[in-house]
Amino acid sequence: MSSVRPWRDIERRKSRQIMVGSVPVGGDAPITVQTMTNTLTSDAKATIEQIRRCEDAGADLIRVSCPDVESTAAFREIVRESRVPLIADIHFHYKRALEAADAGAACLRINPGNIGSADRVAEVVRAAKANGCAIRIGVNAGSLERHLLEKYGEPCPEALVESALDHIKLLQDHDFHEYKVAVKASDVFLAVAAYQGLADAVDCPLHLGITEAGGLIGGTVKSSIGMGMLLWSGIGDTLRVSLSAEPEEEVRVGFEMLKALGLRTRGVRVVSCPSCARQGFDVIRTVEALEERLQHIKTPLSLSVLGCVVNGPGEARETDIGLTGGGNGKHMVYLSGVTDHTVQSETMLDHIVALVEAKAAEIEAANAAQEAVAAE
Repeated sequence: MSSVRPWRDIERRKSRQIMVGSVPVGGDAPITVQTMTNTLTSDAKATIEQIRRCEDAGADLIRVSCPDVESTAAFREIVRESRVPLIADIHFHYKRALEAADAGAACLRINPGNIGSADRVAEVVRAAKANGCAIRIGVNAGSLERHLLEKYGEPCPEALVESALDHIKLLQDHDFHEYKVAVKASDVFLAVAAYQGLADAVDCPLHLGITEAGGLIGGTVKSSIGMGMLLWSGIGDTLRVSLSAEPEEEVRVGFEMLKALGLRTRGVRVVSCPSCARQGFDVIRTVEALEERLQHIKTPLSLSVLGCVVNGPGEARETDIGLTGGGNGKHMVYLSGVTDHTVQSETMLDHIVALVEAKAAEIEAANAAQEAVAAE
């Protein structure tokens, strides 16, 4: 059956599905959003508090660095307190991978090639199998193997793909197939080309990322261009937006990226104008305040905030709740695309927040009723 709007359709690459703890990755599962803690893992309290903020932002998976034995010792407590599966980030020290697997990691992020000898790789794979851990192979343009740099002369798509395939073979040689792969680079062109090449070469889930992307604004733009191109072409099963910003911001940006492409729906989708001299209220400050106050809403719904009547009515007709600026501090409110009532500037923010919360509760109640009927 053809789509009503085929220009909006994204046909996802078909991949195998693996489980990262209780979360499916790949296949027809939703594209998951993850981030990474930046507290000292040995400080379990601080790490758990940061994980809570990331969970509240919607993180499906959270990665935690385990560089030393103090970190893996604390990791066991952190796993117990986390509501989402945790990925242990391991570099070089294979014993940290063994300890993290025993401590309850849902996934180990490693490069099998830098773990050491074949015997050490075999030990890590045995620990992963025994504990039901997945493995994420993390290839990075900044840490390519010397022989590949000598072969290709520089980091290039072919070098990243070859590195990934070499690492995959190390796991397959031990009959291990619960893995996903990333081929990250800070160069958008390099990362996109490498992922495109890898997508054609393997059937495993792919973890997307533009590594070391930058700060909140620059990194968001860079990540959105690179990952947006891949997601639009159907490539990607899980993602991390790598920002020099708080981890929960990475989660929010990741969801906004997926929401823009219609690949995930979570929370309030805000449609707002850039503002101009015609605005009936301060659009920029209003949107900032609404986004902050509506972060607790997880139910998918849409809100338009437009400063005047030029485009306002048209945009408001396409959203669950709409606000259009008017003269003399009197603004029009739309419900389900229909003009409903006006609101004064002084009470506008509280009023819109209350309407959104009521709409979210209404949607949740309707969904619960449908589920009850389906269960009968």
